Amino acid sequence: MQTLTLGIEGMTCGGCVRSVTNVLTALNGVDKAEVSLEKKCAVVDYDPAKVGLEQFKQSVEAAGFEIRA
Repeated sequence: MQTLTLGIEGMTCGGCVRSVTNVLTALNGVDKAEVSLEKKCAVVDYDPAKVGLEQFKQSVEAAGFEIRA
């Protein structure tokens, strides 16, 4: 398992946090995702053999948010 912190732009409420958490945890290979509205980030524990940054980016953008570098 690896841990990655992703900056997330566009979240404004608890519903946004739930949406981002749901799309990340739905990905095969993600063990846990903790999303913080205050810090504007997501900390993701994942298996790099199954999932990676590109999948995280696609899922978060499809939900209407952005990953910042």
